[in-house]
Amino acid sequence: MGRGVTVISEDARDDYFGKGVPAVGKTIETDNILYRVCGVVKSVARTQSFAFADMWVPYSLSKSNLHSTGLTGGYNGVLLLASKADISKAQEEYQQMVSRMPTDGKAFDRVLTRANTYLELFSLNAIDDHSGKVKLGAFFLLAGILFFLFLLLPTLNLVNINISRIMDRSSEIGVRKAFGASSVTLVYQFVVENLILTFMGGAIGVTLSLIIIRIINYRHPIDNLTLSVNVHVLLFGVFACLVFGLLSGVYPAWRMSRMQVVTALKAQ
Repeated sequence: MGRGVTVISEDARDDYFGKGVPAVGKTIETDNILYRVCGVVKSVARTQSFAFADMWVPYSLSKSNLHSTGLTGGYNGVLLLASKADISKAQEEYQQMVSRMPTDGKAFDRVLTRANTYLELFSLNAIDDHSGKVKLGAFFLLAGILFFLFLLLPTLNLVNINISRIMDRSSEIGVRKAFGASSVTLVYQFVVENLILTFMGGAIGVTLSLIIIRIINYRHPIDNLTLSVNVHVLLFGVFACLVFGLLSGVYPAWRMSRMQVVTALKAQ
């Protein structure tokens, strides 16, 4: 194939030429082929499957059979756009190019392919009905159901714990009701107490997460992996704490408010 050009990662440069040694303009050999290094890019972690590589070469230098007439293969294309506003334009242009692809009318009569975003591609892999159509609504519905079922069990456990905790305070409930406390006041008190406990648990969880993130970033169990807190995920977690804190506190508080004064005083 002759001599080609390549872009390598910083890790590949450090391993091949030496740490920090300028590599642009030099040659690197792989698979018995010499390539001239025309660029060095920052290394990323292996977890970034679409961005990770140690070496990039033009597809025309690939050893794959470029003259194959098949429409499937081991290639993934990545479109780099200036902004999110260009996504729809790029997808429309891509579909126009696909519509001009020839078909033989026998073995296949249509081509199913789209320029999907990462979320759309993930949803296609999760819900594969062989139609090639992105169904984000169905994907979010499925994810929501799984998320609800995943958190339903700890919510039920919290309900049982709250009921036991409230029953242990039955004498307090009886005394407060005897002195004129309304059921609404008692429900409000116990719901607020449960929310405070829920947010305290959430704060402890966030604190432990920050500590673990710092430890992972310090130890580097995976090369070039740097973890950080995603604000959107954090806010979603706070919202989930609020919702399930209410769910686990309303029923025990309502059940407690229905307790008779005499029953409450005798229960202790």
